[in-house]
Amino acid sequence: MNRLFSGLLLLVLFGLMGCGGRTLYVYNWTYYIPDDVVKQFEKKYMCKVVYDVYSSNEEMFAKLKAGGRGYDVVFPSGDFVKIMIHEGMLEKLEKSKLPNLKYLDNRILNKITFDAGNMFSVPYMVGTAGIAVNKKCVKDYDHSSSIFDRSDLKGRMTLLDDMREVLGMALKSLGYSVNSTNPSELEQAKAVALRWKKNILKFDAESFAKGFAAGEYWVVQGYAENVFLELDEEQRKSVDFFIPKEGTTMYIDSMVILKNAPHIDLAYKFINFIHEPEIYAKIADYLQLPAINTGASPFIKRSPHYNIEDLDKCQLKEDLGQGVIKFNQAWESIRM
Repeated sequence: MNRLFSGLLLLVLFGLMGCGGRTLYVYNWTYYIPDDVVKQFEKKYMCKVVYDVYSSNEEMFAKLKAGGRGYDVVFPSGDFVKIMIHEGMLEKLEKSKLPNLKYLDNRILNKITFDAGNMFSVPYMVGTAGIAVNKKCVKDYDHSSSIFDRSDLKGRMTLLDDMREVLGMALKSLGYSVNSTNPSELEQAKAVALRWKKNILKFDAESFAKGFAAGEYWVVQGYAENVFLELDEEQRKSVDFFIPKEGTTMYIDSMVILKNAPHIDLAYKFINFIHEPEIYAKIADYLQLPAINTGASPFIKRSPHYNIEDLDKCQLKEDLGQGVIKFNQAWESIRM
């Protein structure tokens, strides 16, 4: 047999053995993993990754419940992990296939109530939606959500188009839990959000980072990883990203395998690969979020925008159960 042809045949066969000739389908947040990490995985396991994105948990959940099929790995936030477990949408994990779980930070594992013992989910990132300010345009402000009360900044600010984030921040500004379904407390939070609404240009969960980078917005509620990925090094010098001193919501986004995932073995390889310390360090550097993988520390080259300790006054969003109806009603009034 021709040696070149023989070598190519062996390469093809190796590829088929590595991942069965399959493609892994990943459904994740926008901007949430560097392309070179995905390419490294493809190279290591001789396979193809199809990577689709969403901008909110609600969008992801609605698509899956409406019949969106074929995905293997999804990255829901904690409250939606709990909902998806209850709905029977997730595969129970075989932890023997995930040896890199040993690197997970116990400070984060101890906060998890949405999936006790991580039977269905593996934490990916922890963080919060804070506030980014263009210091060239905005002077003399407090590190508080009250910045959205400033009428002098009217039309230059945005809030997330996300009821849990906006109402959660409003509830915290009043000293309440971000998960409160108390009618009186929610009514007060709605009043705060409506007051903020008078000064913002719009509710925006998709293009706030681009608008901020272009100078269209001077103050945005949003995620540091989204904001800073749109800025060059010079622009970054003029940005102050802070977590409101009153606290706000926080999230733990996790990796889950969908029930009846078509490529379950490859899904396990992907999740375990993400928590290889050198790989996780690349992701943490890219997002500049706190690393929850203890083995990654020696490989991290960039400081995070904030540390795990900075989240002390923040609260995880929980599944509200039937209480979500009250949130929806308040949000509908705000968005009218």
